[in-house]
Amino acid sequence: MHHFDLGLWVLFLAYGTSIAGSFVGLSCARRAATTPLGPTRWSWLVMAALSIGGVGIWMTHFIAMMGFAVPGTIIRYDPMLTILSAVIAIGATLFGLWLVDLRALAGRPILDRSALLIGGAVMGVAVSLMHYCGMAAIRIRGELSHDPVLVAASVAIGIGASIAALWLVRTAFIRATRLLGALVMGCAVAALHYTGMAGVHASLDPTATMPEGATLLDLMLPAYIFGTIILAAPLVALVLARQSADTEVDEAIATWSAEINDAVPYPGGRGQEATAELDTGRDVPRRPADPLRKGDVQVVPHERVR
Repeated sequence: MHHFDLGLWVLFLAYGTSIAGSFVGLSCARRAATTPLGPTRWSWLVMAALSIGGVGIWMTHFIAMMGFAVPGTIIRYDPMLTILSAVIAIGATLFGLWLVDLRALAGRPILDRSALLIGGAVMGVAVSLMHYCGMAAIRIRGELSHDPVLVAASVAIGIGASIAALWLVRTAFIRATRLLGALVMGCAVAALHYTGMAGVHASLDPTATMPEGATLLDLMLPAYIFGTIILAAPLVALVLARQSADTEVDEAIATWSAEINDAVPYPGGRGQEATAELDTGRDVPRRPADPLRKGDVQVVPHERVR
């Protein structure tokens, strides 16, 4: 068997895909953590699960499978099992993100060990199940078998990677940390895949008929479209959310500046006019102070010092 039949570029493409999906997913998860409870928060979590589970994990697996070849037989894939493997990856990631987010809403500590262990274990086992569900979708002129020791090792790597991912969701506050986390997650996903693949053994049967099903290229075209949409939608949402936040900050600064201009005496401001009127003994027109409005200042007239 060959795992790099098309060359090592497949490995780097798979790794880069995992980094991209993980980085966008971590950014969406971080945005969810700063969004009030409601549909918008759930939308960010779903986009994070699609990015991490759909692109960072599932697409990485099938890109890496482009280099898989078994001499003496063609390789075909069961479309339904392939789709099921994608659903498992996305669903497991969403569960892990939801569990950590639920603990955050309950006011638990940033590093809640029970949430990390439970969520990471469930997510890691499910991600490993995704890998072997994808392997079960393979059809060759014979049978594939797996080394139990390497299967266990790949599951352990999956659990470790999932725990790391959930920990990063709660701690990756800045872009550089999220990028570093994406690099680590990409390594973990690649390690899971190739550890599992190292334990694969093919037993060919010359009397068996040629396998039926979809070719990998048949699956990769819709997968690439799917992955592009998954990454594009969160990226656009992140950019728009950032612009909206910047606009709110600008409006708050403008409002604050206007209130300061009304309250503090300086040349050209309302405060200068009020000071001049007080000096001449004239009444100063005032608006009632609003007790609910922060920073509202009421000018109180005083008697002139004679």
